[in-house]
Amino acid sequence: MKTSKNYFLARKLTTHLLLPVIGITAGFLSSCSTDFSGKVRPSILSSPTVNEPQNQSSRPLTPTAEDNNFVVEVVEKVEPAVVQINTSRTIRSEVPQLPDAFNDPFFRRFFGEALPTQPQERVVRGLGSGFIIDPNGRILTNAHVVNDADTVTVSFSDGRTVEGKVLGKDSVSDVAVVQIPGNNLPTVEIANSDFIKPGQWAVAIGNPLGLQQTVTVGVISAINRSLNLSTRPSSYIQTDAAINPGNSGGPLLNARGQVIGVNTAIIQGAEGIGFAIPIDTAQRIAQQLITQGKVEYPYLGLQMLTLTPEVKQRINNYPNSSVRILADQGILIVRVVPNSPAARIGLRPGDVIQTINNQPVTTSEGVQQILEKNGLNNLQIQVLRNAQNLQFTVQPEPLPSPNNIQS
Repeated sequence: MKTSKNYFLARKLTTHLLLPVIGITAGFLSSCSTDFSGKVRPSILSSPTVNEPQNQSSRPLTPTAEDNNFVVEVVEKVEPAVVQINTSRTIRSEVPQLPDAFNDPFFRRFFGEALPTQPQERVVRGLGSGFIIDPNGRILTNAHVVNDADTVTVSFSDGRTVEGKVLGKDSVSDVAVVQIPGNNLPTVEIANSDFIKPGQWAVAIGNPLGLQQTVTVGVISAINRSLNLSTRPSSYIQTDAAINPGNSGGPLLNARGQVIGVNTAIIQGAEGIGFAIPIDTAQRIAQQLITQGKVEYPYLGLQMLTLTPEVKQRINNYPNSSVRILADQGILIVRVVPNSPAARIGLRPGDVIQTINNQPVTTSEGVQQILEKNGLNNLQIQVLRNAQNLQFTVQPEPLPSPNNIQS
């Protein structure tokens, strides 16, 4: 009896000692899971067993109506047309042909710059997403995903892998088109991004950090958002659906499973802020890449600023200014590039643009949107110069390279 009692105490002590170990182990395993929020899930201890009625324990593990929602339907509809894009490029460089012990500043002073070198190559790999827009194998993605790639490999959700070829890319808009072999391939359905509104559901599908076919859900946080980057003139859709490196080029979808944008950018250090190129803009650029191999952006040669009461007051109070601003709103022309289309028709700094093609404009982003949709066609511009209303007709030119724009 004494032996049994000791055995019972030993069992009990062992059980109590194991419980903290089990708790620590659960906490460690949960912290090793892929959770980019930085939060560690609390450890879970086993709970007492509850005897359930026989009819509950024998319940078949089959989905119920409550297990499905619109996100499940969106994923099932779109996932076959979403692909992972892997790229590789070879970088060649010349490295000093010296033993490591001699490759330091002390010895380099004696050898100078005439060090013997040998070529060295290294392969840089990239990862992104894309989606099929044509049953014959045309894929829409970001230009930075395939930029300078020597090889492009496209992987489907079912495990198939094929080689791809870049048909065209545009670094200004960050849009690219990739061609893969095939026919009758699954494609996405395209929405009209002009009708989206903040607050609507947004679903992102892509391959963040190499995790294939990841789905995130959020809302459209804002539209017509500008990133204030000279190389990115388009207005953007802002969303809080999680977007991480590797999501680039993947689709942003509405609740019907229609593509409304191409995921393209995040703000470093910010959580819940991602941006997508409106699909209407991406499609227009993609069509030009397919048919022409390049994209021509309309160029007027103007530097503009949205007119605000503060800007108006500062200019009118400047003692040496020959410009008098009378307009309360519009787009203030700050600078006219010499020999540009705007300079040739007589636009001047201090003019305030009121309308373009009879559309009132109150923000510089609005002017950019009109220019992008108008292309290289003639524009009717109404400006207010001091107290005089003036009308101009201007023919935009293709955007020149930075080296050809005079300062």
